Parts: sequence; C-alpha cells; structure tokens
Amino acid sequence: MSRSVRPTVVLVHGAFADASSYARVIPELTAAGLEVVAPAVPNRSLVEDAAYISSVIRAVDGPVILVGHSYGGAVITLAGTEDNVRALVYLAGYALEEGESLGELQGRFPDSGLADALVYTPFPVAGSDETGTDVSVEAGKFPALFAADVDPELAAVLAVSQRPLAARAFSEAAPVAAWKSKPSWGLVASSDRTINPDVERYGYERAGMTTVEVDSSHLVMLAQPKAVAELIQDAVRSTAH
Repeated sequence: MSRSVRPTVVLVHGAFADASSYARVIPELTAAGLEVVAPAVPNRSLVEDAAYISSVIRAVDGPVILVGHSYGGAVITLAGTEDNVRALVYLAGYALEEGESLGELQGRFPDSGLADALVYTPFPVAGSDETGTDVSVEAGKFPALFAADVDPELAAVLAVSQRPLAARAFSEAAPVAAWKSKPSWGLVASSDRTINPDVERYGYERAGMTTVEVDSSHLVMLAQPKAVAELIQDAVRSTAH
C-alpha cells in the first residue's frame, strides 16, 4: 500500500478542555484538503498522555503535522519523536526542555491569574487505596481567564464541561524534547491570562521556533481560528516534499 504524501494534522487539546476546542479550526483545515484527527487526551499524566497520543500518531498512514494547545504542547514535546511526525505546532503552549516539568518552566515567570482560580478535587485511582488529585478552573472565573474574546454563551458551556488535569502531570519531567529534532512553529497568545505569554515566548525562543504573536485569549483556536489554521498550513507547506 502506498503511503499518503499529504500530511494528516493531529490536534492535541490542553488541560481544562477537550477536542471541541478545535471546532472552528477543523473546518478551515478540511476545506484546505487536509486530513484531521483530534483525539481525546486522558489528562492523567504527561508521560502516559504522550504515550497515548503516540499510539494515535502511529495509527496514521503517512506523515503527521502534530499540533498542541497549552498542556497539549507539553504532550507533543514527547509524542513528537514518532518517526512519521514531520513538524510540531505549539498554540499558546508549553515547549518543555528535556528533563524539565511544567511546574519548573512556569515557575521561572510571574504567575498568571490562573493560580488563584484552580480547584483541587480527589479522584479514585484504579487498583489503589490512594486517591489522585484533579485540577480544574473555578467555573465562574473560567470565561475571563480562558476565553475573554470567545462568545460568552460558549465560554459558559466550556466552563462547566472542563476535562480536568491530574496534578501529577505538573511535576513530571519530560524525558525527551521533540523540537530538538523536528521543525517547529509557535503561536503566542499575547492577551493570554491562563499562561503568562512570556512562558510561551521563552519556550519557543529556546527551541528556535518560527513564531507568531496573535492578540488573543488562551483559547486562540476558538477566538482566532483563521490565524491558527494559517500557521498550521505554513508548517504543512514548509515540510512538503
């Protein structure tokens, strides 16, 4: 069977969100003739989440452009080492260094407003007497922090349909950094109140990425879908051969 030359775009969502956060970007990409896969990230553990996304990537017949938003940026930093990944695209994301955790990268910069809005909830761990801790965003603060420039009715829905992130994911060190071996693009959401935009800028600059800045809230895919799709298509075009 011949392998497709046209890449598939794999869209990895972040914490406190799900794949529907790409709802306005996906039509832009499919209209451009691109195949798209937008899997659900378990949001249980950085290493385990990356292993799951790696399995999704391996199931794609042909090259992959791997896109990660927010925490999804950390996930693609690991999963992007799969052989068929041609490029990485970070959207308001964490570009971790090898051996670095989310907490360490974020700790180098002043906190955003997110820190004061987090809610911690225990959850049962299968096969263990111990409990895990889910981290989510206080629903009343979610729209202003995450989605200030998104339709208020949609932001209200997103606030109560969050996919929490297990606290352990914040402290796990990245065993690899795919951006060291794959061409990478980064989008800074310059009005981001969830991640300090300087965290995004620092990670992208350190990785030597092609970077753009967009005046947007954290949920740039819903607020500025054309700008996001354009950056992804830049990566597609630059890696075509």
